[in-house]
Amino acid sequence: MAGARRGRRPGAPDTRAAILAAARSQFASHGVAGATIRGIAGEAGVDAALVHHYFGSKDDLFMAAMELPVDPRQVLAPVIAAGPEGAAERFLRALLEAWDDPDLQPTLVGFVRGVLEPGGARLLAEGFLPVVIEPVGRALGLDRPEHRMPLVASQVIGIVMLRYVLRVEPLASMPRERLVATYAPTVQRYLTGPLP
Repeated sequence: MAGARRGRRPGAPDTRAAILAAARSQFASHGVAGATIRGIAGEAGVDAALVHHYFGSKDDLFMAAMELPVDPRQVLAPVIAAGPEGAAERFLRALLEAWDDPDLQPTLVGFVRGVLEPGGARLLAEGFLPVVIEPVGRALGLDRPEHRMPLVASQVIGIVMLRYVLRVEPLASMPRERLVATYAPTVQRYLTGPLP
C-alpha cells in the first residue's frame, strides 16, 4: 500500500497505556535492574525516546507502572531531609499516615495483594526495594544501606500485612502513635545501630 506508515507507531492516546502494560510485564519478568527502556519500548511498539518523554527515568516508569495512589518517594522525602537521627519514627509515621488514609488504603491493599500473586515477589524484591526503600538508606548516608534497608523493609512489610491486609489484632486497631513507639526502636537500630 503506497504511503503506508512503517516502523513504530507515534504517540497516541493509547500509547501511554501500552507503555505501562509493557513495563509491568518487563518488570515482572526481569525486575527493574534487568528490564530496559529499549525492551519496554519494543514490547509496547514505540520508540524508546517516547518512553522517556512520557515517564522520564526507569525508576519513574516503575512507579507509574505500580499505579499507586501516592508516590512513596515523595512521602519519604521529609524523612530523608531531617537526617538519620529519629528517622525511624518519621519513617513509620509517614507510612502509617498514608496507609491509614481511607482514600488511599484500598488501592494500597490491592497493591500488596498483587505482590502475593505470581511474579509479584520479583516486583517487590527487584523493584520496590531498590527503587523506593534502599535509596532512603543511601540518602540518609547510612553505612551498608543494602543490608540495613531490607531489615527495615521486613518490619514495614510485617506491619502492613498484619495491620492492613490480614487485620490481625492488636495491630489492626492499635493507635498509630503506639505502633510507632513500639516499632521505632527496632527500626532505628536497623538504620543506625551496629550490625552483626
